[in-house]
Amino acid sequence: MATPHESGTESGEHSPLVRIRSLLPGLARAEQRVARIVLADPSSIAHRSITDVAEAAETSETTVTRFCKAVGVSGYPELRIALAADTARTTSRDRDLGSEISETDDITQIVDKIGYADARAVEETTDQLDVTTLRSLVDAVAQARRIDVYGVGASGFVALDLQQKLHRIGLTCFAWPDTHNALTSAAILRPGDVAIGVSHTGATTETVEVLREARGRGATTAAITNFERSPVTEVVDLVLTTAARETTYRSGAMASRIAQLTVIDCLFVGVAQRHIDEAKTALQATFQAVGNHRLRVRPDRRRHREEGR
Repeated sequence: MATPHESGTESGEHSPLVRIRSLLPGLARAEQRVARIVLADPSSIAHRSITDVAEAAETSETTVTRFCKAVGVSGYPELRIALAADTARTTSRDRDLGSEISETDDITQIVDKIGYADARAVEETTDQLDVTTLRSLVDAVAQARRIDVYGVGASGFVALDLQQKLHRIGLTCFAWPDTHNALTSAAILRPGDVAIGVSHTGATTETVEVLREARGRGATTAAITNFERSPVTEVVDLVLTTAARETTYRSGAMASRIAQLTVIDCLFVGVAQRHIDEAKTALQATFQAVGNHRLRVRPDRRRHREEGR
């Protein structure tokens, strides 16, 4: 199974906080406590000893070191340096907008914070996206006999978005939000087909079950998830990760949808490039087909009268 970071992202350095959040569910309990200490106040880690962090997490210094290696750094000194460099790029405005939405926030603050969360989700997702894995999925989809996409709840809407995009450029693609229909579709897949599952947590039982069935039938399987060590990653060939944060009022869940759609758009454009002539023809035909169902915008006669004075 290809996973992010194994094959390289071709995008340079990534935020250690993004990686820690991505790995959090798959860490041992003691390591999760260390992770939460780091995530709660990353800027303070540069000034705290390994002993201090271990005591705060109610664990040992050995566990802190093991946590460091689990998230991709060789030890605690390297973690401190990486976090110091990352937090140095954060301005006071970023820290304010990145805070939790509180009961006393007015509507302007709510708009600012949600806008910030969505923008950060897109930025951090593209920054850490494994383009080698993305390229492999583009290859598979571009050559597939058929593509089946699965998702439950909010992820189901993302699955439908990919289905609509690929169908509109002439590819045979289906989205299955119903579990029984999804399982029956997966059961008739075969080598040369592609099955893609969308799950923010990567732990949605239905999505994991369907992808396991599809893989057992020989289809190329892929997952779009926020956590690279989640259960869904164990039953697929390709994993693409998002980088959305869970915050108050499930704005993280909203940001996760934006992040997923960003990955979907990257996948779609990559596939469309492989079928550029067919895609242009299909897009033009579909645009013309629905053209008569768009209302014409009437000119603002009052504005024209005022401009004519």
